[in-house]
Amino acid sequence: MRAGVLLMAALLAPLLAGAAGAQGLDDPAQTRRDLAAAQAQAGQARARAERLDHDAQQATAAADKAAKEAAALAARIQEAEAQIVADEARIRIIETQRRDLRAQLAQRQKPLVELTGALQRLSRRPPLVALLRPGSLADSVHTRALLESMLPQVQRRTAALRSELARARALQEQAKAAEAALHGEIAALGTRRRDLGAMEARQRQAAREANGGASREAERALALAEKARDLGGLLDGLEQAAALRDRLAALPGPVLRPAPGSAGGGQMVNEAAYAPSPSPTPTALPDFLLPVTGRLVSGFGDASRGTAARGITLTVRAQAQVVAPSGGRIAFAGPFAGYGQIIIIDHPGGFTSLITGLERISAQVGDNVVAGSPLGAAGGGRPQITLELRRDGRPVNPLDQLHH
Repeated sequence: MRAGVLLMAALLAPLLAGAAGAQGLDDPAQTRRDLAAAQAQAGQARARAERLDHDAQQATAAADKAAKEAAALAARIQEAEAQIVADEARIRIIETQRRDLRAQLAQRQKPLVELTGALQRLSRRPPLVALLRPGSLADSVHTRALLESMLPQVQRRTAALRSELARARALQEQAKAAEAALHGEIAALGTRRRDLGAMEARQRQAAREANGGASREAERALALAEKARDLGGLLDGLEQAAALRDRLAALPGPVLRPAPGSAGGGQMVNEAAYAPSPSPTPTALPDFLLPVTGRLVSGFGDASRGTAARGITLTVRAQAQVVAPSGGRIAFAGPFAGYGQIIIIDHPGGFTSLITGLERISAQVGDNVVAGSPLGAAGGGRPQITLELRRDGRPVNPLDQLHH
């Protein structure tokens, strides 16, 4: 019996020693929601990366292939970021379970410790002492009989404690596995970020060697930014420029007209004529995605800050990867007063997206991007990224595009 008591005390000691270490744990329900959301985001990023890798292998044009390879690598980065959030949430859940179990064991083991302590003291009492004290022998016999009758109950309680101690050891192993997974994802994230940085450097060098038209467009965008009184004014100016560019691009090219007097198949003369070439205008962005993985903290139309929000805001991890929400052309990329580094993208169908809160930008004005192309990164601490979407100058809810 004494050996069993000492064994139980040895098992309880390390479990109870860490009771003071569980502090600042999140609300369990919110943590589980964070875990589910992060797992979903990781799965979506993984699927997007696989699709982009396949598209890159099928691409024949070098520029298209490079854009999709970069977008696939950015998706892998976002997958790792989401998986890190999931691992951290899993660790918090396990720590909450371990904290609760320690509290239960601390409460349940107290009467057992008192009882087993009495047993230990009794077992160390020499029999000769009982013979020398009047009445003590009868008391001893009575006490021993009472304790022996309680042994089945003690055994049941210690069995329950052993089961909970086994659960505690299992939770400890789960925590170790989650920590190892977290460290692995952090290492993978660092590798992927370095690979993307090297790829972006090569693409920037190739773009500089290709032409200087983008630099002139960037200068015009900066001039608009200097003249704009606010962000809305900058968006209006860029949308007008984009609309003009789209109208010019939509003009049909010259075609050769049959010579006068010919009956359709006669000699062709080099006379330009314009033939209509209508193309349907998209009413939605079917490839639309959120530019970052994170938690939504402000929705479209939210008036918590005094005025109705024209976009959505997400809280993200430090240095989170930011990507293009849909295919289009970079209309502006740079700092704007009060908003940090911002990106404005012209999309088909009169859509324009605005992303603010970036600390670093890797895209350049004039770049053609696909959905998921890397744009830059958020800042440190607990940064927030805001996405606004407009169509023909009117704000629309970006989340509505996710359903298309």
